[in-house]
Amino acid sequence: MDELELSDSVPAEAEGTILASLKAHNDVMLGQTDRRNLFIPLTDNHGHIDGGLVGYTGRGWLYVEMLFVPERLRRQGMAGKLLQCAEQEARARGCIGAYIDTINPDARSAYERQGYEVFGRIDDFTRGFDITWMIKRF
Repeated sequence: MDELELSDSVPAEAEGTILASLKAHNDVMLGQTDRRNLFIPLTDNHGHIDGGLVGYTGRGWLYVEMLFVPERLRRQGMAGKLLQCAEQEARARGCIGAYIDTINPDARSAYERQGYEVFGRIDDFTRGFDITWMIKRF
């Protein structure tokens, strides 16, 4: 293969093949994963999900992929409640810590209030905002 082909779309089959190969490689290198999803929904008065926490536990760690608090629930400690609930479940699953990343300075402050510490950062990632990676050991 002399030239690489570049595309701005990823066929689902190709993504599935690459992901399966990566997981198989990691299982050989690190051992079989114990990955389990974790979901804590927030619902409005009509029962529609409008926020919450999405993440997973695996290899002894909780990773918070997404955390969103809708405007109606902000400034009430909801981010902390979501994290505490996820961390409690992570401990029950045998995890030793959690990690999360954010570009939002308000979210970073909320995570710091919950005991998370910055362990990596790209300054001025975009438009004056830093992206930070945060960790909390249990």
